[in-house]
Amino acid sequence: GLALAALAAPAFAGDAAKGESEFKKCKACHSIIADDGTAIQKGGKTGPNLYGVIGRQIGTAADFKYGDSILAAGADGTVWDEALLAAYVADPGAWLKEKTGDAAAKSKMTFKLAKGGEDVAAYLASVKPAQ
Repeated sequence: GLALAALAAPAFAGDAAKGESEFKKCKACHSIIADDGTAIQKGGKTGPNLYGVIGRQIGTAADFKYGDSILAAGADGTVWDEALLAAYVADPGAWLKEKTGDAAAKSKMTFKLAKGGEDVAAYLASVKPAQ
């Protein structure tokens, strides 16, 4: 049964500890603030709060004004998972063009995380409300 269990596990695996360190690149624009107001990562407000982003519908963080393209990307109910988020942060503009089918799609996120996106995604998956 071990081989079967390995097949059932997702092939996507980042390192949450590395991702926590890598997140320092994200803090200029993003914070991670728990629902009770606890600051897990203090950061900027240019981008949405990333607490619980993995498992949340794209473009739905409370009290954040998103751009039209990211709202369009989430309009079909798509939820962020680790693989999607890692692909997005590598090149947000290109990802949005592909996801929306709109060649003019733009991302307000101008930063590109060339490597380490899977680690950041694993870290973000670890900072969420208890299920």
